[in-house]
Amino acid sequence: MKFCSECAHPVELMIPAGDNRPRYVCTSCTTIHYQNPKMVLGSIPVWEQDGQLQVLLCKRAIEPRYGYWTLPAGFMENNETTGEAALRETAEEAGANITLGPLFTLMNVARVHQVHMFYLATLRDLDFAPGEESLDVQMFTEDQIPWEDLAFPTIRSTLELFFADRARMRDSGGTYGFHTMDIVKPMRGD
Repeated sequence: MKFCSECAHPVELMIPAGDNRPRYVCTSCTTIHYQNPKMVLGSIPVWEQDGQLQVLLCKRAIEPRYGYWTLPAGFMENNETTGEAALRETAEEAGANITLGPLFTLMNVARVHQVHMFYLATLRDLDFAPGEESLDVQMFTEDQIPWEDLAFPTIRSTLELFFADRARMRDSGGTYGFHTMDIVKPMRGD
């Protein structure tokens, strides 16, 4: 940041009085410009028929990670809830109508100033199509997922946790859990 968004004067990086972190502070109007993590919201849209579960994935049409597969997700907008953001992103990226379930994963990606959250979701129908940010949208069973071509560590971890919970449920009953973790290691291409 070089200029104040309030008065257009130059800003300086300094620790404001009463704070403990460097912030951009306007040298003219003294506005402190806080920079906080971005929220990325998405869903794990599934369809189950005749005992076979499939997950809907999108092939990215934008950078970063153009051409890699992801769950439908994106940045949360102002004036929407996390659930509304997950619904909107699923509709925008995959053209899919879902019934949103509970929050499944919350992943801190501090190195890129983001928090990723994924909700469990059930597809209402199989009427879906790529949005502007997707090259393709496809359904995958667990063994069909292109594990080596997933876009981000949060996607891989979320899917691994999802299928592990599902296997545990089949073996001993129960429900899906809620998972939180810190993603500290970048993937190739990050």
